[in-house]
Amino acid sequence: MAVVDVSEELKSLSSTMESIEAVLDLDKLRADIAVLEEQAAAPSLWDNPDEAQKITSKLSHLQAEVRKAEALRGRIDDLGVLFEMAEEEDDPDTRAEAESELTAVRKALDEMEVRTLLSGEYDSREALVNIRAEAGGVDAADFAEKLQRMYLRWAEQRGYKTEVYETSYAEEAGIKSTTFAVQAPYAYGTLSVEQGTHRLVRISPYDNQGRRQTSFAGVEILPVVEQTDHVEIDESELRVDVYRSSGPGGQGVNTTDSAVRLTHIPTGIVVSCQNERSQIQNKATAMNVLQAKLLERRRQEEQAKMDALKGDGGNSWGNQMRSYVLHPYQMVKDLRTDFEVGNPEAVFNGEIDGFLEAGIRWRKQQEK
Repeated sequence: MAVVDVSEELKSLSSTMESIEAVLDLDKLRADIAVLEEQAAAPSLWDNPDEAQKITSKLSHLQAEVRKAEALRGRIDDLGVLFEMAEEEDDPDTRAEAESELTAVRKALDEMEVRTLLSGEYDSREALVNIRAEAGGVDAADFAEKLQRMYLRWAEQRGYKTEVYETSYAEEAGIKSTTFAVQAPYAYGTLSVEQGTHRLVRISPYDNQGRRQTSFAGVEILPVVEQTDHVEIDESELRVDVYRSSGPGGQGVNTTDSAVRLTHIPTGIVVSCQNERSQIQNKATAMNVLQAKLLERRRQEEQAKMDALKGDGGNSWGNQMRSYVLHPYQMVKDLRTDFEVGNPEAVFNGEIDGFLEAGIRWRKQQEK
């Protein structure tokens, strides 16, 4: 790499970093941190554990955001010095180190730039993930369980807390449906590009003749409801069913009728929760999920009106969105962005950042 190329590259990186810093508004983040630190230091903080958890979690996240931006700015500044040293000393090892760091900084900058694209109304929220088996019988149920594991592994690798609210197990293998929360800032904005129908093509392990089977699973991503959302639910419009929690093969999770299923009669939306030990807790969690679904329904209705005004009829990217092919070749491909990888096993183990980044960039392009 010529010296002039390095100089231009460093200018470009610095310019991109300035744009990111402007979008992040570091001064405002630091002011928010100061307010949260004051709240976190209050003696009465843990009188309300839920509120305390929110404050400390948000504080930790904002502090990490600022540290990350400051560290990346420092690395960009240090790169110039590293390249100067390599040139002055004519040292191949130092130059190799500088070029390796340049590649790493580019990657870190790309990742941070993607974060600045999450500017939607609900993007900064935690996420609720609903997965359901669709066409394909037992293979679809097995596929739905693979997707659940994929997202839970992705969250685990990032240190994000998750909580499974409800899982309905299929009779032979896999799951009929599941609902779980990813409790991290910007989880909704990041995962929302995963919404749609996922397709699996493979030699079915459940087919005695070893035939190729295509199966489908649907993924729905919802923003967690906050107190400011004002999603009113009339109790008279709810049907509440109580039943016994169960695990795979009918194994009892507990011996009381504590699981709760809520049906919102006007919309037909059904939600369940069975992870808590008490019926009251399960109903409260199920109500939160129902509110999230109604909030998303309202958002989609508003978006449909906007699309009608724009005259484009909306877009259908949320339907067929990704194919996982295990036979006759190995490939996972996003049908909207054309991003693909040739290692499905790694994808099912939670390595989906490439798909998420491509999806977020693609969505931003569609909004222009």
